[in-house]
Amino acid sequence: MASVLLLFIVFVFDLIAFGLAVAAEQRRTTWQVVNESRDSSYCVYEKDIATGLGIGSFLLLLASQLFMMVASRCLCCGRALTPSGSRSCAILLFITTWVFFFIAEVCLLAGSVRNAYHTKYRVYPGNTSPSCQSLRKGVFGAGAAFIVLTGIVSELYYVCLTRAKDFEAPRDPGGIRMSSL
Repeated sequence: MASVLLLFIVFVFDLIAFGLAVAAEQRRTTWQVVNESRDSSYCVYEKDIATGLGIGSFLLLLASQLFMMVASRCLCCGRALTPSGSRSCAILLFITTWVFFFIAEVCLLAGSVRNAYHTKYRVYPGNTSPSCQSLRKGVFGAGAAFIVLTGIVSELYYVCLTRAKDFEAPRDPGGIRMSSL
C-alpha cells in the first residue's frame, strides 16, 4: 500500500509551490517611465518580490520531486518489477512526471531570471522613450499549471509503482501442463 504520509507531504509541498507561483504571477515587476528633464527619461521599477516567490516555488517543487524519487527509488533501483499493467502504468507515469517537472522548473526559473532583469539606461534628446523590459504575463502561471500536473502525475506514479511492487505473479497457473521428461 502506498505511504499516505509520503503522499500527504508531497501534496503539501506541491500546494505551497503552486501558491508561490500564483503569487509570483500576481506580483510581477512593473515599471514607470520617469522624465528627468524635458529631454531625458529613464525606467523606474517597483519592488521585485516575484523573483523570490518564483525561486521559492522552484525549490519546493524540486524538493517534492526529489522526495518522491528517493522514496520510490527512482524506478531504476531496487528489485525488478514483475510484468503487469501496474508496471506499465508506473513507467508511463514516471516519464510523464519528469516531463511535466522539467517544464514547470524551466518556466519558474526562466520567469524568475527574466523578472529580475531591469534595464538601466537613459534616453537623451532625439531618442524615443526607453524600452522598459518586464516579464511577459503568464510565465509563472504556466509554471503553476505544470506544478499541478506534476503533483497529480507523481502521486499517481507512486500509487501505481507501489501496486506493481506488491504484485506477485501466480506460481502455479493450474490447468493442464506438460511434465518434464
